Amino acid sequence: MFVVIRFKVAAAAQVEFVQRLETAVEVLSRQRGFVAARTGRNADDPELLALSMEWENIGSYRRALSPYEVKMAAVPLLSEAIDEPTAYDSLEAVNLP
Repeated sequence: MFVVIRFKVAAAAQVEFVQRLETAVEVLSRQRGFVAARTGRNADDPELLALSMEWENIGSYRRALSPYEVKMAAVPLLSEAIDEPTAYDSLEAVNLP
């Protein structure tokens, strides 16, 4: 499964925000079930940043948000995300009708 989390961040705040984002990814990457992560800036709207992560399954992702170090380094940043659904099952893993 994968997660796509988007953030709207003013240009003037992006240097500090990206540092916090890198810290959050580093802490999350140490959690069981983590597969990969990447970050990016939207080509059409430079204030729109994204974090994409891949996890073994939804349970791994949800459990990864519980450890103290994640609550301190990642959860505050994730709470600044655009309010929209973030978790996706890969279409290869889903039986479509």
